[in-house]
Amino acid sequence: MADVVDSQTNAVFVGGGGAGHASPQTLLLKYANRHGLIAGATGTGKTVTLQTLAESLSLAGVPVFLADVKGDLAGLSRAGSADGKLHQAFSERASQIGIPLAYQAFPVTFWDIWGNAGHPVRTTPAEMGPLLLSRLMDLTDAQEGVMNIAFRVADEQGLALLDLKDLQAMLVWVGQNAADLSLRYGNVSTASVGAIQRALLVLENQGGDSLFGEPALELSDIMRQDASGKGMINILAADRLMQSPRLYATFLLWLLSELFEQLPEVGDPDRPRIAFFFDEAHLLFDDAPKALIEKVEQVARLIRSKGVSIWFVSQNPTDIPDAILGQLGNRIQHALRAFTAKDQKALRMAAQNYRANPDFDTAEAIQNVGTGEAVTSLLEAKGVPGVVQRTLIRPPFSRLGPISDTERAETMNASPLGLKYGQAVDRVSAHEMLARKAEEAAKAAAQAEAKAKENDALFDMTRDEYRNARRYEPRDEGRTRSSRSDSIVETFGKSLARQLGTRSGQAIVRGVLGSLFRGR
Repeated sequence: MADVVDSQTNAVFVGGGGAGHASPQTLLLKYANRHGLIAGATGTGKTVTLQTLAESLSLAGVPVFLADVKGDLAGLSRAGSADGKLHQAFSERASQIGIPLAYQAFPVTFWDIWGNAGHPVRTTPAEMGPLLLSRLMDLTDAQEGVMNIAFRVADEQGLALLDLKDLQAMLVWVGQNAADLSLRYGNVSTASVGAIQRALLVLENQGGDSLFGEPALELSDIMRQDASGKGMINILAADRLMQSPRLYATFLLWLLSELFEQLPEVGDPDRPRIAFFFDEAHLLFDDAPKALIEKVEQVARLIRSKGVSIWFVSQNPTDIPDAILGQLGNRIQHALRAFTAKDQKALRMAAQNYRANPDFDTAEAIQNVGTGEAVTSLLEAKGVPGVVQRTLIRPPFSRLGPISDTERAETMNASPLGLKYGQAVDRVSAHEMLARKAEEAAKAAAQAEAKAKENDALFDMTRDEYRNARRYEPRDEGRTRSSRSDSIVETFGKSLARQLGTRSGQAIVRGVLGSLFRGR
């Protein structure tokens, strides 16, 4: 029997074997970062395929990040059971395709935006940026422009946007200074600011206040291996998150963008640095603006050189835009139902995405494969698409289905990340800084107003009121009498000086002096 991970060929086993099926199908890890697609109607086995791929990549030392939409991927943290009907079916399948059924648990870290079913996972408005936030709140072009202005001014003024309170306070400031900002950045209407504030309120009610904050998720904490060398499987609890599909899609897209921006170029590594699974991928593109789809396409095209493997999981390949679908080299297609003319057209289009096999009709095979079977096309040597094959997917080694709350709590308590992310941190940021500036401005305004009132009262005094006020001013009693006599002497002296300046005054002086001298 073959091993799940072949160290010689650097490949992981996907499935195959059995009557009417292909020889073993393997995923070459060197080409896993060319991305992949898992598609199929509800109940055809997509989730089990996702689980087995996550197991295989973990065994190869590749960390995995995936969203648990229905709550049944948590079983990855527990070993499968050798009892019951499932074990019998799995044993028969493993024997048929030539693989050992090695039940085992895998290293798992649980994450949850609300912090209930996993460690809190947070980001900041500054890290998410205005484009994704505008997509999250379904803003118009004009409102998105105001959002960009708010982020630009916050950056220039050194105002950190770390949570929703910061963003809301920044928008209030932008609205209050709209006239000045419009001259420099373009029109800022208070109506747009109000619309954004209402959208933020809706987002807050949907749980956005839990998503935004610190400590923000560090990528190194999802790109780990355990002591035995297995890649960590990060499971995001998304059952509640799916009730806010726009929040779900925006968060996953932000995480992908962060990987793209922060990871260094590594060219074509021998295996991915991390594998990323987008379950319910159609939510990324439903009603998405063209600019956002172009960003996803750009990231999907360029991120492979950074060692990131992206897998889109959806019911139909037509859920994925053609520009992005063309980037997905590895494909696992479960059954598609064709009950209507539209379904039949979608089936034919899905078949055209594969390299034809002369042994069977691809469209017919896609329609007829049973649960746990798939039509696969995996990249071969030199990145060439493999001929489409009918494949039996290997059974999972971990538990199939959900786990109990007690088991989840045990896994979370054993994780060292609980201490790091368990308690939210509220640093001084835009909200506090703007509040302090507003308080200082209010104090200065109050002081200025009090001074102005004092000056107005002084100017409004009548002459009599001023004299009365002067009358009751405190005086130095010791100098009162001398000051009064000094005033009399000064008055006489001034009068005498003025008289001496006239002719009559001069005659008086001469007569007085002459009588004095004659008397002698």
